[in-house]
Amino acid sequence: MHTAEQRAEIRRRFAAVDTSNVADVLDGLGRPDQGLAPSLAAVSGERVAGWAYTIRGQMRPYSGGGDAAKMEACQGIGPDEVAVWAGDGHGVCYFGELIALGLRERGCVGAVVDGGVRDLRWLRRHGFPVFARYRTPVQSIGRWAVTGWQEPVYLGGATTAWVEVRPGDFVLADEDGGIVVPSTLVSQVLEAAEQLTTTEVSIRAALREGLTLVEALARFGHV
Repeated sequence: MHTAEQRAEIRRRFAAVDTSNVADVLDGLGRPDQGLAPSLAAVSGERVAGWAYTIRGQMRPYSGGGDAAKMEACQGIGPDEVAVWAGDGHGVCYFGELIALGLRERGCVGAVVDGGVRDLRWLRRHGFPVFARYRTPVQSIGRWAVTGWQEPVYLGGATTAWVEVRPGDFVLADEDGGIVVPSTLVSQVLEAAEQLTTTEVSIRAALREGLTLVEALARFGHV
C-alpha cells in the first residue's frame, strides 16, 4: 500500500509521461490490452491522471427526485483519484458540473466516463478534466441508476472488447487516448515509462543538432 504522499507523488510523475510510452511498457510486460476505446475522448481538459475510484450503473426506470446511491458513491472519493464511471447507458448523462464540483471538493482530479456527460462549457471553465464516450443534455434521473462502487468495472477497450478497471489501478489519458495500469504494476510501469520519456527527449535533441533519424536510433535505440 502506498501512503497518501506516495500516491500524490506517483500521480505527479505519471502526469509527466505520455500514454504512448505507458502502452509500450505494458506491451513489454505482456499486458497488451490495457488501452481504452478511442470513443473515450477528452471533452474537458486534455489530460487525466489518477488512481481509479470506480462507479457503475445501469439503465432502469425509477421514480423519485434523485439517485441516493449516486450521491453516496461520490462521497467516498478521495485525493488524487479519478472517478471511473461504467454502465450500459445510452443517450443519458452520468456526470455533469455539480457532480464534478462535489468530487473536486473531495480531492478528485478528473473523470473517465464510459457513457454520457453534460455541462461541458462549465466543466471547461472550472478546469475539471473529463474523458467521455458521448455528450448529451439528457439527465440520468429516472433513467439510469448507480448500482455499485469501488468494485471492478469494465470499460470499452482499444484492442479488446473490455478493459477491467479495479479500484486502485492507475488511469492515464491524454491526446492519444486512455490506458489503465494495474495496481500491481504501477511502480514498474512508471519507472520504465520515465526512462522511455528521457530517451525520447535525447532523441529529439539529437535530431535538432543534425543527426539523422537512423543515426539517432542507432545511438539511443528504438522507442
